[in-house]
Amino acid sequence: MNQPPRVVALLGYGGLLPFALGALGLLLMPKGHALWQAMLLGYAAIILSFVGALHWGFAMSASAADAPGLYSWSVVPALLGWVALLLPGVLPLLGSDLRSGTVLAAALLIVAYAAHYLQDRRLTRRQALPAWYLPLRLRLSSGAVLALAVLIAQA
Repeated sequence: MNQPPRVVALLGYGGLLPFALGALGLLLMPKGHALWQAMLLGYAAIILSFVGALHWGFAMSASAADAPGLYSWSVVPALLGWVALLLPGVLPLLGSDLRSGTVLAAALLIVAYAAHYLQDRRLTRRQALPAWYLPLRLRLSSGAVLALAVLIAQA
C-alpha cells in the first residue's frame, strides 16, 4: 500500500496545521510576531522530538547490530530542539540580539529536520517500513521547514 492509513494521514497532515497557523500569523499579523515565533519554534521542537522518538520504536525491532545506532539517533532530535529553544534567550545574554537567536534557532531546526529525513532514508534501506512512510515524512518535514523558513524571512 503506497498510501498511509487514513488515521495516519489525518494525524500527520493535521499536525501541519500549527505550522501553517504560525506562518500565516507571521505574515498577516505583524504585531504578534513574538507570539507566532515562539509558537512556531516550540511546536517545531516538540514535533522534532516526536519524529526522533520514532527511531527508538524502530530500534526495538531492529537487528542487534542496528539497534544501538537507532537508539542513539532517536535522542538527537530532542536535544537539537532543546538547544534551538534556548538560543533566543541565550544569545542576547552573550551580546547578540533576540532576532539573531530566533533566526539561528529556526535555522537549526531546519537543519535538524533535514538531517532526520536523511536518517529516515538510511533507515528504510536497512529496515522494512511501509512504502508510504518515507514519502509522508518528506511531505510533513517539508511543511515544517517551509513554516520555519517563513519565520526566518519575517524575523
